[in-house]
Amino acid sequence: MARTRALLTKTDREQISKEGEVDENKRYQAISRVRNRIQDELPQDVELLEEHHPELLDEIRAIVCDEEDI
Repeated sequence: MARTRALLTKTDREQISKEGEVDENKRYQAISRVRNRIQDELPQDVELLEEHHPELLDEIRAIVCDEEDI
């Protein structure tokens, strides 16, 4: 099965982690793209899951948050 991305693309991961020689401008752009996804897209996804599939939202929270914080 083909792998899909979660929050970061393969390129985002490479640029943010500075794998190989990464231009600082490209790294900054990758960080900006990810920040925009977090601020603009993620809240909408959370809202949808909250309403239509709370079990999936719980799975996300278990990964993102400490188990004690849930």
